[in-house]
Amino acid sequence: MTQTRDKIIITGASSGLGEGMAREFASRGRSLGLAARRLDRLDALAAELTTSPKVAVARLDVTDTDAVRTTFRALSADLGGVDRVIVNAGLGKGAPIGTGKAAANIETVQTNLIGALAQIEAALEIFREQNHGHLVLVSSMSAVRGLPKAQAAYSASKAGLATLGQGLQAELAGTPITVTVLLPGYISTDINRGVKTSMMTDLDTGVASMVKAIEAERARAAVPGLPWTPISWALRYLPDVITRRMV
Repeated sequence: MTQTRDKIIITGASSGLGEGMAREFASRGRSLGLAARRLDRLDALAAELTTSPKVAVARLDVTDTDAVRTTFRALSADLGGVDRVIVNAGLGKGAPIGTGKAAANIETVQTNLIGALAQIEAALEIFREQNHGHLVLVSSMSAVRGLPKAQAAYSASKAGLATLGQGLQAELAGTPITVTVLLPGYISTDINRGVKTSMMTDLDTGVASMVKAIEAERARAAVPGLPWTPISWALRYLPDVITRRMV
């Protein structure tokens, strides 16, 4: 049985999945360190989380890699320590590669992969010092099989994040530091605005599924489990001629 993680840092907490997870963990009585670029939204959210013993907030752009370590240290100090870090900050910009819009793709990779690596470095530095902790990486179902056109760079960034998680799981196996990789499918957030699919999950259901997997400290979880667990296996093993119709 996993231990209770009472002090949690969540990035990208000003909206979408990050905000949803903050609300859910607050309802469970956890202390929270919330980071995002929009400090005004974090302040408003913190004022609502009255069931949380402690809420600390910090403005953070994860592409400012030097600021990530400082911010994580400050949030940990405010909370009196940290048991879990959820690397959730992400960006969904993109354009078909080679169409003259490279900046959007580069920004997405810088945020979702380089920014995530900076967060992982900062979190694991703390966890190694204290010899315990739970690192959660919010990847994507697109990490299993790359999406085309405007989603190609996004898929690559999320695949890189998932692979980082796998490597850390191998390295840290048998230690008091655990690593979870989440693979969300289509969940109704700003990133998925405009996506037309019958498989879109509402935000509350998606967040509940994510929190359940996090609390169980699963190594890897497609969320929500239905329909995404069987789809993840199909995307991994079926030939291209079939999977192209699924993405």
